Amino acid sequence: MRGDIKKLIQENHVCVLATVSEGEPHCSLMSYAADEDCREIYMATHKDTKKYRNLAANPSVSLLIDSRETGGKDKKAKTKALTVTGTFQDGMDEQRRTAVRKALLERHPDLNEFFTDPAAEIIVVKVKALQLLDGITDAYFEKVS
Repeated sequence: MRGDIKKLIQENHVCVLATVSEGEPHCSLMSYAADEDCREIYMATHKDTKKYRNLAANPSVSLLIDSRETGGKDKKAKTKALTVTGTFQDGMDEQRRTAVRKALLERHPDLNEFFTDPAAEIIVVKVKALQLLDGITDAYFEKVS
């Protein structure tokens, strides 16, 4: 994975999660964290949400992470947009769930109450492909194995 892509993932704090069920798309603004090599993206939600029901029905997801949050003064001219294609990973053991929750808490201490809520479900997205748009016309695509 290119360094600029990792940097974009690591420097930002929110993404748009796109899910789909029965042919209907649904987008959600989400706080996230990533593993060290940015091959997994972590989020949390409650089970009784549309996004979680969509994930259970169809584990294919797309994430959008952009540089508006960290772009500096000339945000429009330098905006980068990263589309992450991935798969929702279900069925993790308690040790892994605890480690992911810890990563989320370290990244978003202001969301402590939500992440430690017993009703909060951990979402792990395994990254399969990345498409980086750097400016208006410069695009780069990479499959992740």
